Amino acid sequence: MTRYAIVMGVSGCGKTSVGEGLAQSTGIRFVDGDALHPKANVDKMSAGTPLTDEDRWPWLELIGREFANSPAPLIIGCSALKRGYRDMIRHHAGAMVSFIHLSGSREIIARRMQARKNHFMPPALLDSQFAALEPLAADEDSVSIDIDQPLEAIIAQATRHLEGKTP
Repeated sequence: MTRYAIVMGVSGCGKTSVGEGLAQSTGIRFVDGDALHPKANVDKMSAGTPLTDEDRWPWLELIGREFANSPAPLIIGCSALKRGYRDMIRHHAGAMVSFIHLSGSREIIARRMQARKNHFMPPALLDSQFAALEPLAADEDSVSIDIDQPLEAIIAQATRHLEGKTP
């Protein structure tokens, strides 16, 4: 079984729902990466301003250190949009990290974001998320899962990946 994993993707793709479902199906603790954002980042996004790389570096380092300091397997929800972000997480984790990319069309994700209540990330920032998204490379331990299916199917596919049962 994979020791460390990131459930990744643009805002609104379902990272928290899938991460919580994975925790339930695997018994691995899940941490929502949004809870690790510094207040300044949350304030900036709440105001409709996209984060810069400089805003993200300390947050990504903290996520990597969460893995490094965890005595047990751990799953974290984090956008991890760029290869450099994923590299930083791996570097600070000091271990292999698997990435579960929740992918979906802009239309599907925009609908989901519109339906969310009490979330700091406004739908107006969705385009900036898609613009920053860099596809996973062949040398990254990863799987991409289409979110246009029932949550249970997404969780089952992600669980198989973590258990090493996906092609």
